[in-house]
Amino acid sequence: MKEAFKFAFPKTVPIFAGYLFLGLSFGILAVSQGLSPSLTIFMSFLVYSGAMQFAAVPLLIGPFDPITHFFLTLIISARHVFYGITMLKPYSQMDWKKYYTIFAMTDETFSLNVALDIPAHIRQDWVFFHISWLNHLYWILGGVLGVVLGAMIPFDTTGIDFVLTALFLSIFVDQWLSTDDHTPAIIGLLSTFAMLLLFGKQHFMIPSMLLIIMTLLAQRPKDQKGGDIQ
Repeated sequence: MKEAFKFAFPKTVPIFAGYLFLGLSFGILAVSQGLSPSLTIFMSFLVYSGAMQFAAVPLLIGPFDPITHFFLTLIISARHVFYGITMLKPYSQMDWKKYYTIFAMTDETFSLNVALDIPAHIRQDWVFFHISWLNHLYWILGGVLGVVLGAMIPFDTTGIDFVLTALFLSIFVDQWLSTDDHTPAIIGLLSTFAMLLLFGKQHFMIPSMLLIIMTLLAQRPKDQKGGDIQ
């Protein structure tokens, strides 16, 4: 378990930097918009979804419309279905740790876990578990810090929600630089751009995910035939 933690912790440091700032931004934004500090921190513990938490701020201070809120949450978080399918095999082989690890799967945690090259002598399930709770802790710390600063210091929150986009861009660049095979990234970019043109910015996410997965699955037999996938 100690070896798994020593392996996992350094991998999460870039996410720590992003989550701390992102969580801080959320805390400041939520408090500045009138949400209570306790509710803001509670959301960081249990909602634990950057995009949805930012989107929830105007929903919670606006008219109560549970049906619209439900479908908006479903649309924003639909990508997690694909994350779950991808991680189904490794997560299903875990013991009690799988329940928390499934709950704590975020975009960044998924991106990190799916790309890890774990040494054979280190248990994969403990690595996944440590990465999951560490990232969750970073997000909570950022939220708490944001609540404290937001309550003490007045902020102009214009454009503060852009940090979510900035985090995704930094992860994309890091993944691009860490491998010589840029085919999946190019497929993702082209698929997303095509679906954005076809469906518009309100409805392109799920079609993009479906197209990316279908294209990657179609590409897989060719890679296996060429010996690229072990």
